[in-house]
Amino acid sequence: MPSQASDKQYTPHQELSFSTPVFHQPNDEIDLKELFLAFWKGKWTIIATTALFSIVAVAYALNAQQWWSSKAQIMPPQLQDISGLSQQIQQFQPIFDIDQGDGTLLKSEELSDFASPDKLFGHFIQEFNSANNKRDFLDSSQDFQQFKVQLEAEAEAEAEAEAETTLWLYAAWFQKISASIVDKNDENSPYELSFQATEKASSYSLINEYIDFISQKLHHDVINNLTAIISTKKQELFQQKTMLELQAKNQLEIEIFRAEYALEIAKAANVTKPIQINDGQQLFNIDMGSLAIEAKIAALKSIKNLDVIAPRLQPINSKLMMLENLTVDNKVEFTSFRFIGDVEKPLTRDKPKRALIAVLGTLLGGILGVAIVLARFVFRKEEDA
Repeated sequence: MPSQASDKQYTPHQELSFSTPVFHQPNDEIDLKELFLAFWKGKWTIIATTALFSIVAVAYALNAQQWWSSKAQIMPPQLQDISGLSQQIQQFQPIFDIDQGDGTLLKSEELSDFASPDKLFGHFIQEFNSANNKRDFLDSSQDFQQFKVQLEAEAEAEAEAEAETTLWLYAAWFQKISASIVDKNDENSPYELSFQATEKASSYSLINEYIDFISQKLHHDVINNLTAIISTKKQELFQQKTMLELQAKNQLEIEIFRAEYALEIAKAANVTKPIQINDGQQLFNIDMGSLAIEAKIAALKSIKNLDVIAPRLQPINSKLMMLENLTVDNKVEFTSFRFIGDVEKPLTRDKPKRALIAVLGTLLGGILGVAIVLARFVFRKEEDA
């Protein structure tokens, strides 16, 4: 008799369910409750890290080198600012004007740049930004020299190259002195002068001293250039005078030689009084007669003023006489810019931004503390798994 077990029927589903093993998949999701609990347990790590970074940030902010900037805004000078220079130039203008030979004068533009407000202002900005001028000024500044000595002493103590340190120092300070246009899209925009220094008072005094330094140098350059161009013009006039006098002397000698030959011919021809000869191409004119020719020779030999032979000498001699009586005033006063905003002492420091440094240091410490706690939590969770 067959057993009851053999009569039992199995469905495919039941067979599959018995034959298939069951695997438990790991759960990678992070439980927020566990995470918050981990942060709570690691709160002292977060607090300690945040406090440490805050203390370091505050200490750095309090001990970092301070930098202050004094600024001023300037524009090109007005005509009244350069009136003294303009008067100096105008007295020399007739010497440079060109005589066209028909009674009219052509005005020369050689001196125009010296009394141009825009040219003077552009020259001032160029000199203000000149690296050579910055170096010369800094070398004469006590504030910079003290800072330089301190930095070189630190470099020597740290066994750094003193020459490289000095070059870096100059390059860094060159960036702290600048003259730049306020609005690059506006041609009439003012320029801003800026000088950054380690102290509020020194920043204010240094920018004023540097402005005076550049103004004096520009004054010196303008006067020297004006003197040089006048001296060059004087040499040019002397050369023209020498050339014209030489030409006049040669012409006078030729006229005397011709008259003497004409006298000999007139005497040989027994022509004592003027006669009419219908030949205008004679090399030696004897139509004046020997008596008149003798008088002509005497007159030619008595000529001392060569202006009679070369009329172009007259304006040149007049200009040279003017130059003898005119001098460039080295002390003439003029300014190559005008203030539209006076130099003021800085109200706030440029560097360091103490509050910002403290806040950023605190945030960085807090983020690092949270990261440490989070890393511990993840590692422990992996170990438990």
